[in-house]
Amino acid sequence: MLTSRKKIGDLERAVMDVLWDAKDGDLLTVREVHALLADERDIAYTTVMTVMDRLARKGMVEQLREGRAYTYRARASRGEMTAELMRGTLDEFAEHDRRTALAAFVGDASAEDLATLRQALAELERR
Repeated sequence: MLTSRKKIGDLERAVMDVLWDAKDGDLLTVREVHALLADERDIAYTTVMTVMDRLARKGMVEQLREGRAYTYRARASRGEMTAELMRGTLDEFAEHDRRTALAAFVGDASAEDLATLRQALAELERR
C-alpha cells in the first residue's frame, strides 16, 4: 500500500513524472532519471539518487537491485496514486461524514469532471 498521506515536494513530483512517463513501466536507473531531469533543471546526480531513495522508503516507487545499481519504477499509476490520496483524505478528514465531503467535491466539479464520473460509474455498474 502506498503511504499516500505523505506529501511530496516539487522534485519528488518531477521524479515521479519521469517514472510515470516511462514506457510500459520500464525500470529506470538513477542515471537515466537524472539525464531526463537535467534537460529541464540544474540538478546534481546525488540529489536525484537521494530523492529516489526517499520515494522508495515512502512506498511510492519500487526499488530493485540490478548488479551494483538500483532500478526504479512507480508502484502505481498516476490515476491509482490520485485515487489513493483521495481515499486517504476522506479517511482522515471525513471519517464520520463522507457523504457531505463527497457531495461538496462533486458540487465543485467541472462539467467535464462530472461527465467523467458518470462514465466511470456506468462502467462500474456494467461489471
